[in-house]
Amino acid sequence: MSAMTLFYSATSPFVRKVTVLLHETGQLADVALQEVALSPTTPNAEVNAANPAGKIPALRLADGSLLYDSRVILDYLDQRHAGQSLVPAGPQRWACLTLAALADAALDAAVLIRYETFLRPQDKRWNDWLQGQQEKLERAVARFEQAVGSELADSFDLAAISVACALGYIDLRQPEMDWRQRYPQLANWYAGVSQRPSMLATQPPG
Repeated sequence: MSAMTLFYSATSPFVRKVTVLLHETGQLADVALQEVALSPTTPNAEVNAANPAGKIPALRLADGSLLYDSRVILDYLDQRHAGQSLVPAGPQRWACLTLAALADAALDAAVLIRYETFLRPQDKRWNDWLQGQQEKLERAVARFEQAVGSELADSFDLAAISVACALGYIDLRQPEMDWRQRYPQLANWYAGVSQRPSMLATQPPG
């Protein structure tokens, strides 16, 4: 019997970061996946009871306590397994966490764009606000290109997982962004890491 329960959606990039880490650290069998469907306009009562913010992922531990959001869950799971931490020690720690934070900011922008263009009626959309989110996303991807070979090197650490999941979500929701043409080093890096078993197993449905 699984010791923990993860409230999840297969298309959530924040959930995907957690499931990728579960695969990478050999903890998948310890977690039962409970799929939920929710959006800002269609909340889920069970998720709200688990996480007052009404967001996923949320992780129910064996003792019944709850962890959220993805950053807290990732930290917990990274400290739980017996292998090497996915956050490096020393000065590299702060570079890793900062890049992971930027990937989260990029995901926030991408998800907000998705909500604005998919859920909001067309006549109520705020184009200047959408442009601001898109520009934030563009700046983040440009920074990811700069990180190839330094923060994004050989190790598939927390920063790499976060960036990979962000790029995967852009491909899912904004294929027209066509970022590979402008960021060839990043494209080459992503082509490699996207073939990892953890990434293939967690690829969202199209």
